[in-house]
Formats: sequence, C-alpha cells, structure tokens
Amino acid sequence: MGVSRRRFVATSLAAAGAAATRPVALTGQGRSSGQGGGQAGRPAGSANVTQAGPGRVDPWIEVDRAALEHNVRTVARLALARPIIAVVKNNAYGLGIAIAGPIFARLPQVWGLAVVRSSEAFELRRAGVLKPILLMGPTSDGDLRELLLRDVRIAVWTEDAGERLAAVAATIGKQARVHLYVDTGMHRMGMAHAKALPWIESLAANRGVFIEGAFTELTEDAEFDRSQAARLVALAEAARGKGISLGKLHAASSDAVMRPNELTFLDLVRPGFALYGGYVTDEAMARGELHAAYRLKARVIRVDELAAGEGASYHRRFVADKPTRTAILAVGHVDGYPSGAVKGCEVLIGGALCPVIGTVSASHTVVTVPDSVRAKVGDEATLVGPDHPAIHPNEVAKRAGWSEYSMFMHLGTGLTRRVVP
Repeated sequence: MGVSRRRFVATSLAAAGAAATRPVALTGQGRSSGQGGGQAGRPAGSANVTQAGPGRVDPWIEVDRAALEHNVRTVARLALARPIIAVVKNNAYGLGIAIAGPIFARLPQVWGLAVVRSSEAFELRRAGVLKPILLMGPTSDGDLRELLLRDVRIAVWTEDAGERLAAVAATIGKQARVHLYVDTGMHRMGMAHAKALPWIESLAANRGVFIEGAFTELTEDAEFDRSQAARLVALAEAARGKGISLGKLHAASSDAVMRPNELTFLDLVRPGFALYGGYVTDEAMARGELHAAYRLKARVIRVDELAAGEGASYHRRFVADKPTRTAILAVGHVDGYPSGAVKGCEVLIGGALCPVIGTVSASHTVVTVPDSVRAKVGDEATLVGPDHPAIHPNEVAKRAGWSEYSMFMHLGTGLTRRVVP
C-alpha cells in the first residue's frame, strides 16, 4: 500500500526526534524500514556507496562531568583556595547552563554562579541551583522583581541603581543584595572608580539595598590587571574609612587564574572559560592542567569510494589523486564545527585520525578514511574533544583559524547535550 506524503513527513519527523534524544545504532545497510536494504537509492555509477536509511541522525554534545569537576579543583588550587564564582554565561560557554550549573553548584569550592542575562538566572533556579547567583548584566524592571524574589544578586553600576532597586524591594519586603560593578580601566561597563565613593555612600544609606560584594573586569593585560585590582582594593579601603563595607571583592578571570597572580585573586575568583577546559594561552595549555569538558560527536551517514580524478563537495574542492575512501558526517558549521576545518583539521573515527576535506557545509562534513579503518554507516566520529591532541578545542581552533572561545560559544544551541561520567 502506498504511503501518503503526510504520513511520510510525520514518520520522518518522529525519526529525527528520536535521533535527537539518543544515539541510533545503524548497520552498514541502513536501518530496517520495510523498504529494502541499504542498496536502495544509491546514485548511479557509485557502486561502492553505503548510506544511512531514512531520517536524519543528529550530532550531539557529550558534557564530561568529571572534567568539569577536575577543572574546578584545579582552578581552586591555582587560586590558592579562593572560593570560586563560576561564570556560566552564554549557555555555560555552550555546554548547557542547566547541565553545567548544577554540577558546579554541588562543589564545595564554588561560592556561587554568575550570569549576564535574567533568563539564565531563572533557568539556574529552575534547575535546582540554590547557591548565590550574580546577574552581571542589565535587566528590565519587569524581571527585577522576580530576580529579587528568587534571591538573585544584582550587579549595579548606574547612578539611579539604588532608588530603582529599593522601590522594587519595598514591594516584596526584602533587601536587594548587590555587587558593585566598578570600572577600573576596562571602560566597558561599571561605575568609574574615580567617582564611585559618593555613589557608594548613597547606596549604603539606602535601606532597601545590601552591599554583598564589589568587582571589576580585568583587561587581561598582566601588568595593568594588577593596577586594576589595586584600584578596587583602594576604593574598598576608602569606603571602609567611612564605615562602609564593600563585602567580598572579586576580579580574577580565567586568564588571571591561569597566570597565576595572587594580587588579583582578592576574596573570590571569577573564572569562566577555564572551568570548561578552555585555554587562553599556549603556555597555559602546555602545562596541561585543565581537561576539555565536551565532545562534539556525529555519526557516519555515508561511506563512499572515490576513483582517482573524482571530486567531493561543492566546486570539487577535493579531487582524489588515487582511490580514496570517504565518510560523510551529519554535522556542519550550523552545529558549531568551523568551516575552516578543511584547512587541516582531523576527526577521530575508530581510533584513527581522518582529515577533513572539501567543504564543511551547514549540515555535512566529509573526511577521508585510512585503509586501516573499516568505517561503516553508524560509526561514531568525534570532531572536537579531549581524546587526541589533534581534536582538542584549542588545536581545532588553531588549524581552522577560529578563536578558542568560538569553539565553545558557537556550539549549536539545538544540539542534544548528554552528560557522561
């Protein structure tokens, strides 16, 4: 009996949804579908092709819990046991805020978490995080009441911050806990340190506000960072001279922690990138103290044999100079794998490194497979991860011409994240 278009579309969407929640085991002949084996639908003149059955096998991200925990312990050691504010902004640097946030929050080295959007703070509370959450970015008046009800700390830096917070706090009968955001030379956000003292006096006199801490953002220029930390400490001392405590001071980012430089550590440290295994310098990476905390993985959906002179990908950007086996992976630049990977990146399949060739398109990547690997449809491929130096995020970034941050921040938001031990 024929299959209607509507039924076909519904079946295909259901198959795609199943693939998004778990790996799908595929054989070299494709999935059993009642419509014949993997030979059906092969292109004419391509006798040595094996490809997947109907439906898309989606790529996914594995989040390594043990690596995240290791990185927190490492950062705490490098920071001379200073408590950590774990920065989980931008979806926890691509790993998933509802995944990484609770993992960090359970660790004794972590004092609290920091975000830059109200929605991130709400998501952490929904995920069960009870530790302090600091919102470092701006928020709307509409969100402010809900943030205070959920005991989210608010970063303040504007002249009217005290009045605005006190008005909202009065409606719920509680103080607003704040961290003063002080600009000590970054000139991006914050109250200028040179004119902050009168502002601080005004905030301290406001009964609707409780000053829990103060922080600054470092420029990641080693010498100037020390000056920035000194400016924040001097401001705190000046406030103390007027009977005002600024609470816990924090400045050190991942870059400062990895140098390390105890002059910027203060009461707390505030790393982000390092907690996920990201390195900001080659020198720090050479020490090997952090573990990359994710793997970008996909499955082989097609295996092909190219004769000498045959090409692959758009514009025939790869032309085989000898018989060559290729594998096509259902992952591309829309998922966060860089288009520049064709400049020398490799993918791990069956324990072997397979060079990326042709073009990394939106949803597909092509690699060549060495004769020693009998790649088949359904095999797992690791494009980025800690399992080989060639696929470490920093190395992939270097070869592809990306920044190290992009390897994390550009991970597809729609990809399934799976926690592994």
